[in-house]
Amino acid sequence: MSSTTRTTRKVAGGAVGFLIVMEFGSGLLQGWFPPLLSRIGSDFGVEAAALNWVMVIYLLMTVAFVPIIGKLGDLYGHKKMLLITVCLVAAGSLLVAFAPSFTWLLVGRALQAPLGAFLPLEFAIVRSRDEESAGRSIGKLVGALTLGGALGAMFSGVLLSAFDDLTLVLLAPALFLVLCIPVVAWLVPESSTRTAGTIDWAGAVLLTAGLLSALLGISNAATWGWDSAATWGTIIGGLVLLVLWVRVEGRVAYPLIDLKVLTGTGIGLPIVAAAFFGAQMFGSQTAGSLFIMTDPNTYGFGLGLGSSAIGLLFLVLALMTFIGTTQADRIGSKIGARAAIIAGSVLSALSFGGMILMADNATAFMVSMAIGAFGNGLILGLLPAIVVRKSPADSVAIASALYNTTRTASGSVSGAVFALVMSSALVTVTVDGAPSTVSADSTYVAVWIICAVLSLGVALLALRFRDTPTPAGAPAESTPVAAAAAEGE
Repeated sequence: MSSTTRTTRKVAGGAVGFLIVMEFGSGLLQGWFPPLLSRIGSDFGVEAAALNWVMVIYLLMTVAFVPIIGKLGDLYGHKKMLLITVCLVAAGSLLVAFAPSFTWLLVGRALQAPLGAFLPLEFAIVRSRDEESAGRSIGKLVGALTLGGALGAMFSGVLLSAFDDLTLVLLAPALFLVLCIPVVAWLVPESSTRTAGTIDWAGAVLLTAGLLSALLGISNAATWGWDSAATWGTIIGGLVLLVLWVRVEGRVAYPLIDLKVLTGTGIGLPIVAAAFFGAQMFGSQTAGSLFIMTDPNTYGFGLGLGSSAIGLLFLVLALMTFIGTTQADRIGSKIGARAAIIAGSVLSALSFGGMILMADNATAFMVSMAIGAFGNGLILGLLPAIVVRKSPADSVAIASALYNTTRTASGSVSGAVFALVMSSALVTVTVDGAPSTVSADSTYVAVWIICAVLSLGVALLALRFRDTPTPAGAPAESTPVAAAAAEGE
């Protein structure tokens, strides 16, 4: 190994270390809010329906911000856009902490949404610095995000219990993000590749409006009703805008997302797989959480775990996912990325099968969940690495942004659909002299069967991943990571 190569890897390794810290902070912030929703509602005097916007506004604005930020990174510099993004998120986090009203808190949540662009920009930076170690770096970044999310969900609740001050609790992740600003400015290197052209603003407006409209209708379907004209009007309107976007992208010289890249480089199938995976991973979370909290002595099913036991279980699941993501590149290098993704998908499907068959055995149920978490970790570590490897060198950020947006949007859709499934059959019992209604046991089984099918769908898609020539601008020589990605492509 030449001294130049060793120096490059040392510099790249240092950059990855700083990015890992940032991604841990990103996960921390993303996991911070769910345990605080009830307190936010009481402090600002808003009801549950309005509280839904704390999460919905973040999701919708993530969909709006991420593709455009990814494209700007490819055009003008990934570090430059990462620095701007960190500043926006830090400002939004401070606004949330000191919000004088619920409206301003929602504005702050919208400013936090560029957080979703961290990973696409970081992926482009690590590939630019050292393509050979990019797969390992991506696994570590995703692992840090996962671990940060679990610890954020745990610590926010603990801090609120200890200090009973919502502003103080919301300020903690804000200060972490503020500290990340000088880290990016002084310690993260700039990427070396730029794409040609300009921003396709017509395409950006159509894509953003289409996604926002469709997801707005889906996210609010439970409130507006699935038979509401508002629900279907926004969904169909969004789909029409997306069809127009596809037509525009095929006619402009420099499209926001070059649709030919999806088919020409082979990243189309991995992105479709990301949609299946996101639907399974995000969509199953609510059902799993509700089931383990349901008291079997009262309702005849569930695990009846207390809050401390639930927190410990979620930490174990996060650790299993973390292990899967950080070991994904190593496993992919040994058996091939495609085989490792198939293995992860099969493990996820088996875990849902175990949850169905062992629903009355708490230990077996939780072991099944842990197996699924490890399987998901393998997919989380390898699927974006394939997208990054197969993308043209000057379009890594926008391709990664499309992967992230697809996974997030499909998770939102499946969450709304699963909510409909779980409301289709209800059980009412008397608890302390008052009626209590919960989703029937059969609805959980239905959700887990769908998730198992989605997991197997990822495996079937992975079988069809194909190899393609080395992307333009990428080194031609084969490396362990490149070979593993090529086998899975």
